[in-house]
Amino acid sequence: MHLRLWHRLFLAFAALSVLALAGFAAWQQHAFRSGFMGYLEDVSIERLQPATTRLSDAYLENGGWQFLRDDPRRFGDLIELRDARRRDRARDDPPSPPDDRRDPRVDDRGPDIFRGPRRGPPPGPPDLMHRLALLDATGIQVAGNPTVAAASDVRDLAIELDGQTIGTLRLERMPQIRDALDLGFAQAQTRSALLAGLAVLVGAFLLAFALARWLLAPVRELADGTRALAAGDYAHRIPTARSDELGVLAADFNHLATSLEKHRDARRQWGADIAHELRTPLSVLRGEVQALQDGVRAPTPRAFDSLNTECERLGSLIEDLYQLALADAGALEYRFESVDLSELVQDAIDLQRAACMDARLAIEEQIATVAPVRGDVRRLAQLFDNLIANARRYTDTPGRIRIELATDVGGARVIIEDTPPGVPPADLAHLFDRLFRVDASRSRAAGGAGLGLAICRAIVDAHGGSIGVEPSPLGGLRVVVRVPFAAAGPT
Repeated sequence: MHLRLWHRLFLAFAALSVLALAGFAAWQQHAFRSGFMGYLEDVSIERLQPATTRLSDAYLENGGWQFLRDDPRRFGDLIELRDARRRDRARDDPPSPPDDRRDPRVDDRGPDIFRGPRRGPPPGPPDLMHRLALLDATGIQVAGNPTVAAASDVRDLAIELDGQTIGTLRLERMPQIRDALDLGFAQAQTRSALLAGLAVLVGAFLLAFALARWLLAPVRELADGTRALAAGDYAHRIPTARSDELGVLAADFNHLATSLEKHRDARRQWGADIAHELRTPLSVLRGEVQALQDGVRAPTPRAFDSLNTECERLGSLIEDLYQLALADAGALEYRFESVDLSELVQDAIDLQRAACMDARLAIEEQIATVAPVRGDVRRLAQLFDNLIANARRYTDTPGRIRIELATDVGGARVIIEDTPPGVPPADLAHLFDRLFRVDASRSRAAGGAGLGLAICRAIVDAHGGSIGVEPSPLGGLRVVVRVPFAAAGPT
């Protein structure tokens, strides 16, 4: 079965919850048992504290530990005060008749639990007594369990008299929980932990399911949006209420959809504009040719000049489109070398000077000597020729065109500005768009198809420079071009 992403995420969360809970339960049980054993040890030590005092008093009364070596049964009496309890019971109960069948080897103090058999219940908690041993000041066993005396995993309680250690009461640690009451308590704790763990696990599963669905909700929306984009619905958008990475991804998707929508609209407009630009010269050519064919217009040199003008306009448009297509594909050829920009700008001015004089436009030039720039001579010459021709074509006569070359930070700055008419501020940002023209002042009658500035921007971008437009103090348009130096030059 094919698992979806949210299924896998849910299973991953569930597995992580199970492992975490199992690890916690194992640690908790281990900690509980260790802590419980420590608790029992502490209880045993607390119970034995009064016994150290009684052993010290007995040591002082008998002048040493020999009395316990002679009669080890008294060790249990001193630990649990069995003689005192027997005296209390004898005072409360009537005396029993003598029994001749009584084993003479057993006296009133009970059997020696380490030297022979005993009858009746053991004196005191046998677990505690079997884990005890008494050592003298030199470490030699006096009474108790010999195994405990030689054991290493023990806890020692010092028996002191007048500030001097006269012996050690040694308690062997409990190896495991063995008492029925203790085992029952431990099992009850285990059952409670299992029930709590089961409840937590169910809650974790429900939370993992909800979390997986919630986390992947934007992913499902992205999948739906991708399918919508593939179907051509570029208006589809995804909510971006989240601020995490998925929210950023949704915002990026919306930006992509917006860009695709703009590109689609631009492509449609581009196709319509190209068809319109090509239709105009073709219509003129068709009309004049038909007029010549019908005899409406005589085949005079003027008529052929008109036909040639339209053919040149059509050829110029096709060449501009070709240049832009090459620029978009990155196929425009560039041969970068060190270029003297002062000489290049001056050549472009001289090339346009005669046409400007015919149009009654004065050229003002201020060409400074700047460091060489890195560029392609042919493309840069095309750039400045287009810009000066554009200023000449769209400046009212009489007028002025001012050209300035100066040093800028890290490169050279070329400024070309003209007198009115200017460009409305709202249209400045669109001047580099393809086939864009300000119809009120830059009409098709002046020539050009609105591709010159787009080609200029492509050339400047290829040189790593920048180009911008702004209103000119002369009343027209101001174009600023910046081209970086070939090497570190003056600033």
